[in-house]
Amino acid sequence: MLWGMRVFSSALCSLMLALKHSPLKATVFVLVLTLLMLSRLRSVGLRLFSMETTSYVSSTHSVAFVTCPNMDVAKQIARNAVEKNLAACVNIVPQITSVYKWKGNIEEDSEVLLMIKTRTTKVDDLSSYVRLVHPYEVAEVISLPIDQGNPPYMKWLSEAVPE
Repeated sequence: MLWGMRVFSSALCSLMLALKHSPLKATVFVLVLTLLMLSRLRSVGLRLFSMETTSYVSSTHSVAFVTCPNMDVAKQIARNAVEKNLAACVNIVPQITSVYKWKGNIEEDSEVLLMIKTRTTKVDDLSSYVRLVHPYEVAEVISLPIDQGNPPYMKWLSEAVPE
């Protein structure tokens, strides 16, 4: 970042000197500098345009959380959920520790967490699928609606999980 500021400062000083001594050189300098920056400016402009022109309806999508006893079970559930169009993406978070009350005792276990991005309308189907294949007596499937997100990502999520 500091290097970029030095380059910018140096270019600005050169421009000021060129303006004093030769307007033609200053014009050429500005044109060359503009051409060098054009692709970067275009990229930033397109990103801003895509973020501003795509609207998102809150709670259209949800993130579901599922805990699994090990990585094999987690990968199987994640892959099948995506293949069955119940999820657009599943993040697998290894090595979490869960502390919970089960049948009157305080338990502590190492688990794997799934963060499943899906349509809110698919959460019931996702939950049914997880209960069907999950080895736990009571599988954890909880979901939270997504209030906001990167519009292009939310658009992709909608396309990846059809209605």
